[in-house]
Amino acid sequence: MGFISDALNRIQPSATIAATQKARDLKALGRDVISLAAGEPDFDTPDNIKEAAIKAIREGKTKYTAVDGIPELKAAICAKFKRENGLDYQPNQAFVAPGGKPIIYNAMIATLNPGDEVIIPAPYWVSYPDIVLLAGGTPVTVDTTLKNGFKLQPEELEKAITKKTKWLIFNSPSNPSGAAYTHDELKKLTDVLMKHPQVWILSDDMYEHLTYDGFKFATPAEVEPGLYERTLTMNGVSKAYAMTGWRIGYCAGPEPLIKAMTKVQSQSTSNPTSISQWAAVEALNGPQDFIPTRAASFKERRDLVVSMLNQAKGIKCPTPEGAFYVYPSCEGCIGKETTVGKVIESDEDFALALLEAEGVSVVHGAAFGLSPFFRISYATSTEELTDACERIQRFCASLR
Repeated sequence: MGFISDALNRIQPSATIAATQKARDLKALGRDVISLAAGEPDFDTPDNIKEAAIKAIREGKTKYTAVDGIPELKAAICAKFKRENGLDYQPNQAFVAPGGKPIIYNAMIATLNPGDEVIIPAPYWVSYPDIVLLAGGTPVTVDTTLKNGFKLQPEELEKAITKKTKWLIFNSPSNPSGAAYTHDELKKLTDVLMKHPQVWILSDDMYEHLTYDGFKFATPAEVEPGLYERTLTMNGVSKAYAMTGWRIGYCAGPEPLIKAMTKVQSQSTSNPTSISQWAAVEALNGPQDFIPTRAASFKERRDLVVSMLNQAKGIKCPTPEGAFYVYPSCEGCIGKETTVGKVIESDEDFALALLEAEGVSVVHGAAFGLSPFFRISYATSTEELTDACERIQRFCASLR
């Protein structure tokens, strides 16, 4: 259709949203479907955060705000970065958006010119390369391996950097693999980046508070202060505070970049929802004690899923350090035939056949740039996860 822009034709719809919607549609038709596709905590938003939003409504805090966020939330963001990450930012370096995705979008739109390259380790969150393409840049994916725990190696990063490289998009703990980088692993990458002053770093720390087995989180500008002036550190309230629908993401970085992103947002969404911003103030400033309790629940679910998937014929599932995803290999199922005579030739075939045969919705690895794998979100009840994993075991056993 000639009416649609070339920019839109460069991208694909979000595969995770598509998989989640397909599961909803099948449920509406009466199918017994367990959806493990959405990256959304099943916990409720804490009551103190809800009450802060209700209070804001009652006090009439329902008008437009500054495009880049209310002063109270910017102050809370700066306090959070200082308290938890040892990073010093002033309010004019902080920025609030209607979710984490608009932060990436604003940053790329504000900085990329045609021909600019953005390094993205694979597997990656589905939106990274498409946002780069929308902004007119060129995504350069660097495949990681199961052997290296899906972590980018310093020599691979060095090899990928060219004169055209403008950004590295870095995500730890990772969506979809759950891989998280230790301080030492991160230092090896930042040492490479210090040799290339033209490369900026967008550090997506959305799953910071969801790490397990005593893992200590670190972020690039904290590990290497020399990168502070070219790092955009982003986070949000959606995962740790179970506030996905509230749509608040935040970041901090060099003031000129923040100003440019504000300019973009002023001509797109404008300010994030006022009520959600007041709720986010309470999230960041209020009690944090529920976070480790919920993380402990996620760890139990992770251990259950990893154990049960590794008992499925043809599946190999590593144990991730963080987030609430596993990224198992289905290589052992490729080339096999289902009970209805369909040959599984790819991870997408695997995901579709699993949904058809057993009503379990997962997202195929090609959507995240690395095959033959698939992503499962274990942000749901133990009962549902047990049922789903038993169905996966049954499905894999049925392949011939």
